[in-house]
Amino acid sequence: MCRMGEAVDDTLRPSQQRDDLYSGFNDYDHAYDLLEDGYGDRAFVQAVVRSSRGRHGLWPASPNRFGHCATRSVCMGSKRTLLGTGVARPTTVLRPALLSRARTGAASRAGAGAAESAARPMTAVRGAGYTSAGRKSTFEGVIGATEAPEGTDEEEAHAAKVKRLEDQVMKLVKESVLASDESDAKKALDKAKEAARKWRAADALRKAQSPGDANMDLSLTVLLCLAQQKQANNIPSEALQIYYTIIKDKSYVNAGRLKVNIGNLHFRKKDFSKAIKYYRMALDQVPKAHQRMRTKIMNNIGVTLVKLGKYEDALGAFEDCLDAGGSYGMALNLTLAAYCLNSEEKMRESFQRLMDIGQLGRGDEELRDQQQKEDDVLAAHLLSTDALALWERRKKQQAERTILLAAKIIAQSIAPTFSEGYAWCVQSIRHSVYASLATELEMNKVVEQLRHGELDQAVEELLVFNNKENKVASAASNNLALISILRGEDSLEDATQYCEQALSLDRYNANALVNRGNIHFCVDEFKLALQLYREALQVDASCTAAVFNSGLVCKALNELEEAKKHFFKLNEMVLHNEQVLVQLAQIYEQQGNNAQAIELYTQASSICPTDPTILARLANLYEAEGDKGQAFQCHYDSFRYFPPNIEVIRWLGNYYLYAQFAEKAVSYFEKAALMEPNNVEWHLLMASCQRRAGNFQRAVELYKETHRRFPNNFECLKFLVHLCKELRMSTEETEYAQRLARLERIGQLKAQRESDSAGANNSRQRLNESMVSPSGSGVRLQQSSNGSRPASSRRNSPNTAQKALQLLEGDQHFQATRRNIRVLNRLQASKRKAAAREKTQIRSVTVEDEQLHGRMGVDDPIQMRQLQQQHRMNLDEIRERQQALSALEQDIGDINQIFKDLAHMVHDQGEMVDSIEANIEHASIHVQEAHTNVAQAVHYQTKARQKKLMISAFCFIVFLVLFLVLYLWLKH
Repeated sequence: MCRMGEAVDDTLRPSQQRDDLYSGFNDYDHAYDLLEDGYGDRAFVQAVVRSSRGRHGLWPASPNRFGHCATRSVCMGSKRTLLGTGVARPTTVLRPALLSRARTGAASRAGAGAAESAARPMTAVRGAGYTSAGRKSTFEGVIGATEAPEGTDEEEAHAAKVKRLEDQVMKLVKESVLASDESDAKKALDKAKEAARKWRAADALRKAQSPGDANMDLSLTVLLCLAQQKQANNIPSEALQIYYTIIKDKSYVNAGRLKVNIGNLHFRKKDFSKAIKYYRMALDQVPKAHQRMRTKIMNNIGVTLVKLGKYEDALGAFEDCLDAGGSYGMALNLTLAAYCLNSEEKMRESFQRLMDIGQLGRGDEELRDQQQKEDDVLAAHLLSTDALALWERRKKQQAERTILLAAKIIAQSIAPTFSEGYAWCVQSIRHSVYASLATELEMNKVVEQLRHGELDQAVEELLVFNNKENKVASAASNNLALISILRGEDSLEDATQYCEQALSLDRYNANALVNRGNIHFCVDEFKLALQLYREALQVDASCTAAVFNSGLVCKALNELEEAKKHFFKLNEMVLHNEQVLVQLAQIYEQQGNNAQAIELYTQASSICPTDPTILARLANLYEAEGDKGQAFQCHYDSFRYFPPNIEVIRWLGNYYLYAQFAEKAVSYFEKAALMEPNNVEWHLLMASCQRRAGNFQRAVELYKETHRRFPNNFECLKFLVHLCKELRMSTEETEYAQRLARLERIGQLKAQRESDSAGANNSRQRLNESMVSPSGSGVRLQQSSNGSRPASSRRNSPNTAQKALQLLEGDQHFQATRRNIRVLNRLQASKRKAAAREKTQIRSVTVEDEQLHGRMGVDDPIQMRQLQQQHRMNLDEIRERQQALSALEQDIGDINQIFKDLAHMVHDQGEMVDSIEANIEHASIHVQEAHTNVAQAVHYQTKARQKKLMISAFCFIVFLVLFLVLYLWLKH
């Protein structure tokens, strides 16, 4: 070959020799290759068969897809193919890659094309001057094409079909994975099933051509994808069968790790013993180098042991997880296991181990220093929002949530009181790498104290925060303001002071501004409240409380369009919030846009499907639109989630009554009667439903029971009379008709008495307005008060009136009242006489005074002085008598007021008389019923005696007959 290379090099120009020094080393003359043409020579093949090599089983094979003949060696179970170039390769070809972990090798390189017959080198560095395959001649491809054996095209078509099917399988697997990632479980399962079907078809084609070939990577991919999708679609039994198939096949490498998935399925089926079994089997097959995988499996074992109630074993499993480098979740599980064991020492130890877990990522101070070093604002913002920063933030939030939750759980159990336990947790956090959480934990302690009802202690804890930094102190003052607002209107002044204090410490505290606006909202100062809410939004545009409260204020001010703007803005900030949707629906309902209100209520109901209030409002809107079916469905769902709603029960009962389903309406009215037993409406509706359903006997029983509980109900008696008449119950019909008549008379008496009382009040008012004399008013009042009762008593039945009068005469209070009335009448008469005498004397004094004035014309000075002195004495006497007369008139007025009070007393006693009369009537009715019942009892007793006598006689006759028969039989 070297000489051949030199001969070729001699023909080159000197410039080409300098450019390519090794150009002839790969030249090879195929005339020296016996294997290339030897299989075409029959004599040569026979000679080879007779040789020792031929005895080992080397036989010609059909030409392969590369245009070369191959032989298959069957000795020693070998499955290797000898290509025409002398390179041995595996027989499995067209093995596709396993998703992203595709493996490259000789089998995948075999399909590169017919032109590449030489083996692919293992390195890019090529040796100088020699290759095992040699250099092809220019016309080798043409010669091979013209001299190819028969059957090559059929094999290539078969292999291409298999390759095409396997490509389709991989495409379907990828589509299934993507659909599962998009939470479309049904589509993912359909794609996985289709991939499994096509994989089986491809595998059948491959085995038909080469029975020993199988694409194990593709089969494992398809089966694992199908099992995962069945598990995602809640078909655990079929998923378990697929997993069992995989782990039983030893051809799959590392398939034993899938026992973790089997354990998870058994855990979901609550078969915890089998779950632990497979978890431990999987743990045994995972090497110790994979610590992360081992810790996760041990955590699953611990959780399963907790489900089985083996808390000590679970505690040991979680401790092993943390020893191997666990996570926050595993440390929290350790704390929960210690809490279940109620071991104070273990709880403290587990909390300390949680604190010992280092922070993942950079701390806040390091991040702030890095941002300060960055001169470019955009670069600093980009670094703070990149994927690594977001991951660090999520891990930090997870650590904070885990630590706070663990502190809440163990605080009550590691100390006698909740406050002492929480204080120990805070102290532990201060001495750890999470010292920044101490302040937040103290604030959370206050919230927990409020939940436990320790209001005074919470206020004291919040007051301690006044010595902290401004933002913390401002937040504490804001919480104090909120507590004061919730205490009621009496504490609004304290709330105002706390809000001002919070704003003085931190002027940009949006929550403090919101609470300040809430105070104005509580006192109906809506304008000031809206102004403060807007100021809070200027400070923090993402303050949802300010936006929501602004919408409420606009609703209170009847500015519905402005309120809609606020709630729509809030709906964009917090998507799918039921409270915002309900507020928008109420606004549209007030505007009369029922269609939009129904749409919003429907969205809110889809978010909170168990809210009975939303369903009831939605039902009312459907009813207003005339859609009875939807209204019924919403009312029914509302009743299902909150049965005590009386309005919903009323609507459902009336709906069934309107739909002629009285039997179903009864059940709703029975529930209403249980909730409101003193409401006669439900009892009447129950009886009415039975009457409409045709159950007249049951209806009569319900009406009778209602009448016993509500004897003065007019409607109940009316229906009783009607039903007794229809059922031809003449006795009961007459009885209830009499009761109905009495009830009507009592109603007429009450109406008459009310009208008389109203007339008396009007007459007294007219007398007072016209300033009539006391004597006349007293007389008329006495007449009106005494004249009202005979008119009513004359309408009563004689027996009832006589019994009522006897009861009243036997009452001591009534007799004392009558004596007081007589005494007051005599006192009023004496006062009138005294007033008349005083007036007469005043007239006589006035006449004498006029006579004295007539004598004033006397010229005698002594007589004149005597007359003047007498005149002064008369004037003094007149003044005294005038004062006495005024006092007398005042006494008469007091007596008149006493008569008015007596009139009211008489009126009240008249009502008492009526009630006594009604009670006497009911007593007489009950007595009549008792007489009837006694008569029936006597009748039944007589019949019972007759039956006993008849039975005794019959038994005696039977005994006598038997005795005679026996006697005659013995005699014969």
